[in-house]
Parts: sequence; C-alpha cells; structure tokens
Amino acid sequence: MEQSHSDVKLGRFLSLVLRHDPHAAGIQLDEHGWADVEQLLAGVNRTGRRIDREILERIVRENNKQRYAFNEDHTKIRANQGHSLQVDVELKEAQPPQFLYHGTASRFLPAIQAEGIRKMGRQYVHLSGDWNTAMAVGKRHGIPVVITIDAQRMARDGVTFYRAENGVWLCGRVEPKYFVIGAR
Repeated sequence: MEQSHSDVKLGRFLSLVLRHDPHAAGIQLDEHGWADVEQLLAGVNRTGRRIDREILERIVRENNKQRYAFNEDHTKIRANQGHSLQVDVELKEAQPPQFLYHGTASRFLPAIQAEGIRKMGRQYVHLSGDWNTAMAVGKRHGIPVVITIDAQRMARDGVTFYRAENGVWLCGRVEPKYFVIGAR
C-alpha cells in the first residue's frame, strides 16, 4: 500500500524528530531513543502539522522502510536506527550472511575507496541484506553504485554486526579490504 503525500511528509518530519532533532517538535527522547507518543503528537501539532494517534499508527504500519517501532502498549515510539543522536536502541549482535551490500552514489567512490565506508553523522554504517535494496538506496543519492561486502570475513576478523528490527545491518565501519565495488 502506497502512503499518501501527507503521510510521507509527516513521516519525514517524524524521522527528523526521532532520529536527529527531537527539539523540532519540542520533545525529548530517553536514553534508548523512545519518545512519549502523547508528547510527540502534541509537539508535532504545535508545529502546524496535523497528526493524531490513528495517523501515527498508519504511518508506522505502512512505512516501506519500517523505520519506526512502538513499545508493547504503544505509549512510546522510536526510530529503529539511523540516529545522529547518541541513543542506545538496544541492538543485539547478529551473525551476518556471507555478503552484505551498501548503496551509494558514484561521486562518493573516491573517498570510500580511500577511507572505507564510514558512519559519517550516524551511529553506524547501514548495510543491506540484498543487492536491490542497496541499489534503491544508492539511487536516492545520485548515480547509484552498489558495494559488495564480505561480511563473514569482517565478522571472523572481529567486527561486530547488529541487525535492526527492520532488517538493516549495522556496523561501525567497513575497511576497503572487505569490499568490491559493483560486484553482484
């Protein structure tokens, strides 16, 4: 099901608030990234946007990237990953598959080849479990390139991997020795 234009816009604002800038809605996140749902709704409405619990539930349910999660009784909400804020979203270590993929734009390749894949402003490097998802991510940034990563070799060498609730794989950094550009 495709989200309405207004839901997409609200979803982008929620992403900003829950991942990067809770003050944009006048709220605070706890140490695990959780926001009180009632405070979030009130804060978003104070910005002139219109949201209620039904709209919020729909945005969370229909978000194609499964970006958000509620706690069990739906009184709190958080982003699953992608924070530039220092929060502990209680990720669990996971054994990665043989290969993971990173989608990027071709203009970033010189830096990536020299320095590896870095987390930049986020807490972790984001990796995809499949090539097509990585390609879609790369397209968002320009001419897409997919980098194939030997994740099992990284894990054998001591790199810790996590898997977010929405299936995104996370690690601290990917050194150039672990990847091939464009291989499928």
